[in-house]
Amino acid sequence: MLIVHVFVHVKPDCVEAFKEASLNNAHHSIQEAGIARFDVIQQADDPTRFVLVEVYRTVEATAQHKETAHYARWRDTVAEMMAEPRGSAKYANLFPADPGWDYPPGV
Repeated sequence: MLIVHVFVHVKPDCVEAFKEASLNNAHHSIQEAGIARFDVIQQADDPTRFVLVEVYRTVEATAQHKETAHYARWRDTVAEMMAEPRGSAKYANLFPADPGWDYPPGV
């Protein structure tokens, strides 16, 4: 498992459009076999800041994700919405066990 946190700061007038584009991307991303979770979270005290929590089953799945049409659409749609370049950090899974990351059926 590889967990990636993507830190995004968007322009104040782009918050709703960013959320819409990111939620669309997340719904498509969780359909990928290589993705266990893809969470979009918004900072409570600053609604212009988001974290995307991407949980990949393999390192190769990260590259496969970036080749999808929905990722390209998200990337191109949100590019001008950024208040600053997005950043990321990669993490190794310790807990829960790898199968514990999966969404329940129907999500």
